[in-house]
Amino acid sequence: MQFKNHPDYQAEHQIKIKKYKGETDVSPFGAFRETESVILSLSVPARCGAFAFTLLYTSADCEKVEAQRRSFTIDSFGGREDTYICPLPTEKEALYFYQIEYRDEQGAHYVINPLTGTTTFQLTVYAKDYTPPSFLKGGVIYHIFVDRFYKSGCCAPKSYAKMAQSPNDTPQFPEKPGDPLANDLFFGGDLYGIIEKLDYLVSLGVTCLYISPIFEARSNHKYDTGCYMHVDSMFGGDEALQALIAEADKRNIKIILDGVFNHTGDDSLYFNKYGHYSSTGAFQSKDSPYYDWYTFSNYPTEYHSWWGIDILPTTNKNSPSFQEYIYGEKGVIAHYIEQGIAGWRLDVADELPDDFLTKLTKRAKQANPKCIIIGEVWEDASHKIAYSKRRQYFRGHELDSVTNYPLRNAIIDFIKNGDGTAFARSVLTQYANYPKCVSDNLMNLLGTHDTERILTVLGGKEAGGASNQELANRCMTPEERKKGIQRLKLAFTLCATLPGVPCIYYGDEAGLEGYHDPFNRRFFPWGREDSELLSFYQSLCRLRGQEEAFKEGLLTILLAEQHHIVYQRDEIVIAINQGDTPFYFDSEHLYYNLITQREEKICLEAWQAGIYKIKQK
Repeated sequence: MQFKNHPDYQAEHQIKIKKYKGETDVSPFGAFRETESVILSLSVPARCGAFAFTLLYTSADCEKVEAQRRSFTIDSFGGREDTYICPLPTEKEALYFYQIEYRDEQGAHYVINPLTGTTTFQLTVYAKDYTPPSFLKGGVIYHIFVDRFYKSGCCAPKSYAKMAQSPNDTPQFPEKPGDPLANDLFFGGDLYGIIEKLDYLVSLGVTCLYISPIFEARSNHKYDTGCYMHVDSMFGGDEALQALIAEADKRNIKIILDGVFNHTGDDSLYFNKYGHYSSTGAFQSKDSPYYDWYTFSNYPTEYHSWWGIDILPTTNKNSPSFQEYIYGEKGVIAHYIEQGIAGWRLDVADELPDDFLTKLTKRAKQANPKCIIIGEVWEDASHKIAYSKRRQYFRGHELDSVTNYPLRNAIIDFIKNGDGTAFARSVLTQYANYPKCVSDNLMNLLGTHDTERILTVLGGKEAGGASNQELANRCMTPEERKKGIQRLKLAFTLCATLPGVPCIYYGDEAGLEGYHDPFNRRFFPWGREDSELLSFYQSLCRLRGQEEAFKEGLLTILLAEQHHIVYQRDEIVIAINQGDTPFYFDSEHLYYNLITQREEKICLEAWQAGIYKIKQK
């Protein structure tokens, strides 16, 4: 870490936790438990002319308040280095931003954060009893978009449903993105179909299923909830969910459901715009028990809706009756946890207020202390500001984990552009900001129902200004697929071996391609899987499950340069060669190659990854 304006002077910035058995160096982390004794240690070259080191910190909740100051004191003096120490503020859970000021004969200067290139550091202080569940660690999550996975043939379509004639059909699409679309073309996937493919998922090393919304709704995607308390009949109804939980449990696979509580469908039990339900909906009468669940600007035709999409009226999270319905003693959250699901992925978590999230999570933990709550968040969730409010996801009362889109972005950028230094900075910054117990549970993803297929991203032509009609018919050339698969192997290696839990979007392992929604939601290519890619996923996920280091192993970056990344998780070393020429690392020592199962030096051919175990002396 360099002193600003003093390029020849170096200062090492270490954070140490003082415990009863001594000090543990946890330099990579900037998140600590409330009341934990944390000492900031600064090593300074002797006779550099610097003095008066000061810690300046501000609570992110009170950014307009003047920064508080703490002076460093001398810990050791003399020789080549002087050491100054200062306690960090961990008296209460909070988010702080801090700087390290020093003075010399020229005036005041600040130590540079080597990860961000700025003078600001982040300190996350979380509740002392914050302990997310451990069942995800070391496992593999599989994300299923139910209508497009597997059709059992047991579930009758609804009267209005249009059924695809072939699993190879293209999903219906609007003329251009954003245009209204009925989403009433179904491919017939259901929960019984998932049951029939559980053994396939076991072969892939899957330990947890994250299932897209399954509750009664009119559309094929089910993000327009019609009734939270029942599973849609086209997916098999309530009995199918119970059967899936039971069969998955036999195979040690947990189930996470998608909770869509920011909005409902306009065609729902609660809004009932079209009178399809026997209830009196909010659209029909101000006397409806659901009237205060929504916000009307001109009753009944003008109301708040998600992103202005009027088929998705936004819920009023401050409504006491809505709160009771969602997280009351007999509400939606407890109802499904008591049936045996292992947790919830919360759709658009940024739009759920802190108080709502806190009470929802509290109810979930009361129903099952070991359940997990994962929020859909697209940015760094430790300091995010949403709707002009700093979020408190990781203070210890709201979320156990989030969708790790920052890692996805970093992986794609590195694989396509080859800047290993930028990749390392991005990854280390995020893991420094997050509590380690969160990092170990992160949903590491490369693709979702909201993104282009990762194979297309890495190997295909960019969508550019192409129309939906063009994108519907555009396929990757053999050369593009070959390049995409080569790149995807590196990308998934990163996804599966960095802290967190890899989440496979159904069909990515089989070689599905496609651009934005709905082209990323094609039916699973049963019988037409890319065998090379599938075998790679199976092998890597199997290896992941065999090594304890992938559960909670610390991350250390050993090398980060233009085309190469080498990092360590406890006794495991992962090396990535994104370049076109062979890559050698630590040529003096032999490692045990976990892929080839041989002792060898780390030598990677172009566009190759290696996973090694350090030989015990």
